[in-house]
Amino acid sequence: MDIDKLIAFLETTQPKVYSQLGIAADGPARLKFLARLQGEIAKRGVVDVLRKGIQHGASSVDLFYGAPSPGNPKAAQRFEANLFSVTRQLRYSRDESQLSIDLAIFINGLPIITFELKNRLTKQTVQDAVEQYMRDRDPRELLFQFGRCLVHFAVDDQEVRFCTNLKGNDSWFLPFNKGFNDGAGNPPNPDGIKSDYMWRSILIRRELTDIIENYAQIVNKPDERTGRKKKEQIFPRYHQLDVVHKLLADVHTRGASYRYLIQHSAGSGKSNSIAWLSYQLVGLERNGAPIFDSVIVVTDRRNLDKQIRDTIKDFTQVSSIVGAVTEGSWQLREFLESGKKIIITTVQKFPFVLKEIGDEHRGRKFAIIIDEAQCQLLCLHCNTKEQDA
Repeated sequence: MDIDKLIAFLETTQPKVYSQLGIAADGPARLKFLARLQGEIAKRGVVDVLRKGIQHGASSVDLFYGAPSPGNPKAAQRFEANLFSVTRQLRYSRDESQLSIDLAIFINGLPIITFELKNRLTKQTVQDAVEQYMRDRDPRELLFQFGRCLVHFAVDDQEVRFCTNLKGNDSWFLPFNKGFNDGAGNPPNPDGIKSDYMWRSILIRRELTDIIENYAQIVNKPDERTGRKKKEQIFPRYHQLDVVHKLLADVHTRGASYRYLIQHSAGSGKSNSIAWLSYQLVGLERNGAPIFDSVIVVTDRRNLDKQIRDTIKDFTQVSSIVGAVTEGSWQLREFLESGKKIIITTVQKFPFVLKEIGDEHRGRKFAIIIDEAQCQLLCLHCNTKEQDA
């Protein structure tokens, strides 16, 4: 934690709260506040603390200000007050070894991302960075404990990989590459190294804010062996960010009534992509009005219905807006009347859903997300225009 930047952020953005906390100087009040903050991060994870802040005594403390909506100068001013900072060779070890990591990114004094950087000119690759995390970065260290950071990146001049839960040799790193020629890796870059998209398009204020607000999340997943729920930290892969960004941008520009086909390979995180897209389509506006009244998600296999439903509820910060049509069209009618914004159903029940929409809700606009390509024929029932993707 960068205490100086944390204190500076609080003093600048929340002077009344800052005064109430009594944390201007070292002392019992500051130590008590920092202990409270550390405890909340340990319990909830840094992403939830950034989103929702913490309660300390009688004071509600904001730790981050999200992206402002258009035409809201006060929110824009608050957003600009966020302190994004980078520390090179961050010393993190609590013992005498004074171990350091290549790079860390902080927001308002709270660490959110760490990096191990390698260069193939020195005969080291992204795999060396991965092995360094596994071998040399003790997950018991505060910086590397679960939920303390959003993600840990291994980067060289050609590839990027990431891990959300460091566990020594059991750490699981996923690619964060753009892909090239329908395969792995990154395309040639005539203007620099292959991995410079990280610095140009991901590690910028707006994109990091978008990831914090709409993508990164700690969810509860059932253990396949014991059935008990365990916490899992989710961070989007590059292709997931890319597809959701492109769809949202196109819908925002052109409005409703277009059709898209998105190809996902097995194991590419399709359920998460659907969840992120559904959640953000609900809030998408054009000319000051919502583009869609509701989002309907259709899956073609009953056993996936619950999986996708649970995934969407995990990522949707207001779970009360999500409903699942498990019995009949009367549920859809009930969901629409009660204000459900995301409605999930199976392909078997989809014709009843369409009939309900056609009979009683012709004046409303719906986004329909169909899981699995063989379900695309169902879109013929919808009054949409075809769009190549």
